[in-house]
Amino acid sequence: MPEIIFNGPAGRLEGRYQPSKQKSAPIAIILHPHPQFGGTMNNQIVYQLFYMFQKRGFTTLRFNFRGIGRSQGEFDHGAGELSDAASALDWVQSLHPDSKSCWVAGYSFGAWIGMQLLMRRPEIEGFMAVAPQPNIYDFSFLAPCPSSGLIINGDADKVAPEKDVNGLVDKLKAQKGILITHKTVPGANHFFNGQIEHLMAECEDYLDRRLNGELVPEPAAKRIR
Repeated sequence: MPEIIFNGPAGRLEGRYQPSKQKSAPIAIILHPHPQFGGTMNNQIVYQLFYMFQKRGFTTLRFNFRGIGRSQGEFDHGAGELSDAASALDWVQSLHPDSKSCWVAGYSFGAWIGMQLLMRRPEIEGFMAVAPQPNIYDFSFLAPCPSSGLIINGDADKVAPEKDVNGLVDKLKAQKGILITHKTVPGANHFFNGQIEHLMAECEDYLDRRLNGELVPEPAAKRIR
């Protein structure tokens, strides 16, 4: 998988990139956990998500946020990291102009950044938010959430307690025209120690069902004039 360096808003960004053989293949971008708590693009869950999309024919990119590895710049509390993610998507799209759709997957801090990217980029048609932290980060920008996706967490997660994730899910599920799928990995903590296979099985099942045309949301009701 080719190592790549591309230009970001705060300097060069380091990534790993695997183009699809199909010109019009969808794009998947994978976003890593918090840079100040050891998160990098080589995190095991980030790598497994990357490989999952790659196996299914996506053009796939994971990269280090600013200040991590060989990426230039320094941590910017989310604002700069969102700009990094937007630049990463721009970079892939410039190489794949025939690709019409995109997915974003993020883990922990990366899930928060991914959901913000989703709001800004209408071509993102699916998302995966692994262990999001609504107890720490504000997700109120998802009003409304524009795309269907998967939210998955462990029920023994002390970093992002289950009740907070459930609150986010309930809020999003009330929206019309999208379908939020929520899965819980029994006994899993925030790092899915010993549970990464179970986590990935759920993610793969969700992605396969979406690619097969299942999990279609009910259309939003038309207002009677």
